[in-house]
Amino acid sequence: MDYNTRKSLCTFMDEERKAKQSPPRLSFKSFEQISDRDLNYSHSRSSSTAAGMYSLMPPPSPDSPWTLSPLQTPSPSVLYHCIASLHRHEGIIYSIAVSRGIVYTGSESSRISAWRQPDCTERGYIKANCGEVRAILAYGNMLFTSHKDCKIRMWNVTASENFRAKKITTMPRNSSIFLFNWSSGQQHRDCVSCMGYYHAEGLLYTGSWDKTVKAWRVSDGKCVDSFLAHEDSVNAIVINQEDGCVFTCSSDGSVKIWRRVYDQSSHTLTMTLKFQPSPVNALALSTSHSSCFLYSGSSDGFINFWEKEKMSSRFNHGGFLQGHRFAVLSLVAIEKLIFSGSEDTTIRIWRREEGSYYHECLAVLDAHRGPVRCLAACLEVDKLMVIGFLVYSAGLDQTFKLWRVKVLPDEKNVCMEGTGRSDKMRITEYEMSPVLSPSWVEKKRQGNPT
Repeated sequence: MDYNTRKSLCTFMDEERKAKQSPPRLSFKSFEQISDRDLNYSHSRSSSTAAGMYSLMPPPSPDSPWTLSPLQTPSPSVLYHCIASLHRHEGIIYSIAVSRGIVYTGSESSRISAWRQPDCTERGYIKANCGEVRAILAYGNMLFTSHKDCKIRMWNVTASENFRAKKITTMPRNSSIFLFNWSSGQQHRDCVSCMGYYHAEGLLYTGSWDKTVKAWRVSDGKCVDSFLAHEDSVNAIVINQEDGCVFTCSSDGSVKIWRRVYDQSSHTLTMTLKFQPSPVNALALSTSHSSCFLYSGSSDGFINFWEKEKMSSRFNHGGFLQGHRFAVLSLVAIEKLIFSGSEDTTIRIWRREEGSYYHECLAVLDAHRGPVRCLAACLEVDKLMVIGFLVYSAGLDQTFKLWRVKVLPDEKNVCMEGTGRSDKMRITEYEMSPVLSPSWVEKKRQGNPT
């Protein structure tokens, strides 16, 4: 199999763009009746359940599209634990967002579900009646959703006592269907696949399969800029909140950096990062007071990363993380951790060493039965103290999972496999480190003659 050609990759990102029909749905009678043959995935897993697992979650409401599925319960001494696992009846989950103790999921149905942290009990849902929800972005009380009609909805969410959501506006806003002009450039011509929000200026950026990126002023819902960003579909957008830089990636194999022209709404291309020709599906940005790292996940299974120079603001390629066997479809960076979801059905947790390009793979979460389509992560706080991380994942197996991750300071170069069958550590099988760039290795040698 040639991983460097787009036709042979058959990535799920490209398949979704080309196929307009929904994929076949699984019939969930009960988990005990599900077999590996029915799911048609090569990785077999134990279907044994933990004692008393149904007491961990309240029963779903009669109108709920969810049913409980068994939890993977490795030893309490391991690095991670799956604390909730839900099967969905209404198709694939395309997007996850977290804000103010609420987790939002968007799927093939037009329903946007809201879940409470950390126990994943249902708070409510939004029925948009405008097709599948491809992308979700949450910030404060604002929720942005993109739909099958190529438009973006903005909602005001209240979740104090009872969950309520009020639609603020639709972007673009049409006064009349007869007055709308496709050539006006106000609306995307294809699926809106990703979004990013610049907090300081109140700008929402949307990327689409029509190869363009648009900037929307949230205060009045107007499109203030639209530009052709790539030669193929735009798959992900991230914003550097420090300086407003916009990062985009595409199936054309490139990552691009854009800046707003001073005192204007237009944007200009400042740098193109293209290390290899494989389609780029996901981006993540890790920033701190001393460093800024950009990560990109591509269809060849690699995660490339770049570091920002402090003086010139250029991004230098630092290396790549190797471990996934198939395409990387989703990335999340939080603190010094990077979470990656892949077509190989696994989620990997990487940790960057302070002041270095070295990354270690801490764990491989192997519990999905299909490609991991989307991820979200946040800090878990108890009494104003950070006690770990909460990670949310959704796969093409129509399953939504919640993981609790705790990073132990004395864990070094160790990965653990938690499939429900064994809680033993696997040191050699999943121990991966990046292939460092030759320039960085040369610098290290000059600085350390020994």
